[in-house]
Amino acid sequence: MRPDLAAALRSVAGGRGTPAYVTDGGALAAACADMRAAFPDPIVRQYSVKANDTPAVIREVSARGFGANVVSRGEWAAARRAGVPNARVSLEGVGKTAADLHAAVRAARDGEPLLWVALESADEALALRRSAERAGVRVDVLYRLNPDVSPETLPVLAVGTGVSKFGMDETEIAHAIEAGGGPGGPLRPRGIHLHVGSQLGAVDAWRDAARKALALAALWRGSIGTFDTVDLGGGFPVAPEGEPAPRPERFARELPALLEAIPAERRPTRLAVEPGRALVARAGWLVARVLHARQRAGSQVIIDAGMTELIRPAMYGARHRVMALTSLGRPVHDGAGIPADTPTRVEGPICETTDSFGLHDLPPLRRGDLVAIADAGAYAASQRSRYNGRPAVPHILIRAD
Repeated sequence: MRPDLAAALRSVAGGRGTPAYVTDGGALAAACADMRAAFPDPIVRQYSVKANDTPAVIREVSARGFGANVVSRGEWAAARRAGVPNARVSLEGVGKTAADLHAAVRAARDGEPLLWVALESADEALALRRSAERAGVRVDVLYRLNPDVSPETLPVLAVGTGVSKFGMDETEIAHAIEAGGGPGGPLRPRGIHLHVGSQLGAVDAWRDAARKALALAALWRGSIGTFDTVDLGGGFPVAPEGEPAPRPERFARELPALLEAIPAERRPTRLAVEPGRALVARAGWLVARVLHARQRAGSQVIIDAGMTELIRPAMYGARHRVMALTSLGRPVHDGAGIPADTPTRVEGPICETTDSFGLHDLPPLRRGDLVAIADAGAYAASQRSRYNGRPAVPHILIRAD
């Protein structure tokens, strides 16, 4: 960790208390720049708000060339509070309620339509169609394809498998287009939406899914002139430090060959991606304070942040590096003469045995010392809970100045 960042995290703990979420504005800007370089204009870049729905974070990402991809009215409201206009907001998700669909129709009626709504079934298409007919408006829609691939990730993160609850096969998409009224109906068919999974360890499944989506879009483009869009989703990984993972540009390099395989007149005129974790994970830190330090089957510490602030380790065994900010009350700097690290089990404060961050090499710690949990910018604050009556946690954005 950079000494200036460590000092900033200690300052946050001193001024705002612990636990605290901290977003490093410089790291966030760098991740956005990397994604823009991999998927430059005119590719549409939609930030997946579920990764981190803090309005200040959404605002920072939006200012760097990203719209907002949301899965509910709650996320939509967060995007609007962050200043993202409806024209740059896309609505997707397998759990859209009737109220969500009606809200999309009202936005169109009020002259502020969403960028598009991604549909999950013919039933959903019919419900949206009826709402749009009553309001006398048209709504741009994509159709989510289930690509039936085997993503190179944890099973719980693989949403592109054939048995997952997400998306439709080719026949179901045909039914959904018909249920929406076809080319001239209240739902304007604009293309195919896709998401393979999260934390993809290779590009193969993503490439195969993209090939299927492009081929299906080309097929429909032959009969529906408005069918001009393919949204390739996200899934770009953020691996633990030191572990290999394909960068966004590695995925992007697959696109030219895939597009060349499609006849020019059938190619989509609009491509989109939906990065989430890849933009915000590395920029985020969870700062915590040691409550107990014990020698029990080796070193053990209990900290004041746990599964209520970062549930991924308890939910599916995700590993987040834990680093000491202080040791025995003194600031920790690289090479500052702190006693040697020892394997230490880091536990959370929640009344569940699964509330653990695992084993980490840490210097001697005592009550009051500070630690920082890395890669906590994604699926931490957005999945926080009040279990055990836990209070709200501050979220601090720090800048280079």
